[in-house]
Amino acid sequence: MREMVLTKAAIGHDGAIRKLGLVLGGSLFIALVAQMSIGYPVPMSLQTLAILIVGLTFGSRMGAATLLAYLGFGAMGFPVFSNGMSSAALVGPTAGFLFGFVAMAWLAGLAVEKGLARGVVTTALVGMALSAMIYVPGLAWPALMLGKTMPELWAGWMAPFLLGDVIKAGIAAMVVWGGWTALKLRRG
Repeated sequence: MREMVLTKAAIGHDGAIRKLGLVLGGSLFIALVAQMSIGYPVPMSLQTLAILIVGLTFGSRMGAATLLAYLGFGAMGFPVFSNGMSSAALVGPTAGFLFGFVAMAWLAGLAVEKGLARGVVTTALVGMALSAMIYVPGLAWPALMLGKTMPELWAGWMAPFLLGDVIKAGIAAMVVWGGWTALKLRRG
């Protein structure tokens, strides 16, 4: 049977050391690209691109474990979140997005495992749907905790990010497709 998850097909997920390496490497990747950001209180960053790539290439369990580790590093005080934020971000205005990232990675991996993300187009569509889904916890948190209204949330927390999310979903799909293509060429 053909492997559905890229990292499992390329290097395997057997053994605790290999799994730990993937989780730590994925967390570091997300932390690094999260620093490429502009704006406040909701920064535009490449974080969601990295999360989609991790979920789509690691699978559901490893993707979720990677995001839980990422949040754990932030909770321990490491500056892994956008703009060098750490534990304070877990209760700040963007906390809903941060916690939603776990579901995003898990669902991206699940889509791959269930065969919903097989080519560039279907993978991009999955990425777009998951990018839209992240707004549910992302907007619920400031609405409940800060009393933000829907027009405020739309104008400052959602509308400016929609086009970028579509582009990032497309890039993630191309990265995954490129990874599969490279693996096929390597195997001959």
